[in-house]
Amino acid sequence: MKRDIARELFRSYRTKTRRVEIESLEERSGEPEPLKRIMDELVVNKDWHKGLAEGNLFANWRSIVGAEIAEHAEPITLLDGRLTIRASSTAWATQLRLLAPDLLRQVQSDDAGALVEELLIIGPTAPSWKRGLRSIRGSRGPRDTYG
Repeated sequence: MKRDIARELFRSYRTKTRRVEIESLEERSGEPEPLKRIMDELVVNKDWHKGLAEGNLFANWRSIVGAEIAEHAEPITLLDGRLTIRASSTAWATQLRLLAPDLLRQVQSDDAGALVEELLIIGPTAPSWKRGLRSIRGSRGPRDTYG
């Protein structure tokens, strides 16, 4: 008979969880536990610190950087300690690049920004001239028009 590894793994997983549930029920004294303590244990056990911090950074962006900057800049990604911010215009992107050290300190001072080590500020995305009704294959876009 052929061995079914997936089924064996499922059975071992299933029995292990039952043991853990029984052990944790025996440890409880019957008194209700505070929800905050249970949630803190869950975050520690599942190692969710990074995900929660990133979510809080994106959710509280306006309060972290201020209303004026939040109006013209939005966080895009947080990868390997690098926070990518997209500005609403090239002028705002330049302004934010000049303010980057202060902005980085401001973001890092918040609990949610503790993971941020570097800022990457980009401007708005430019329109593509490669597709559309009046595009020509092999052309360079609107630069062809102006010489």
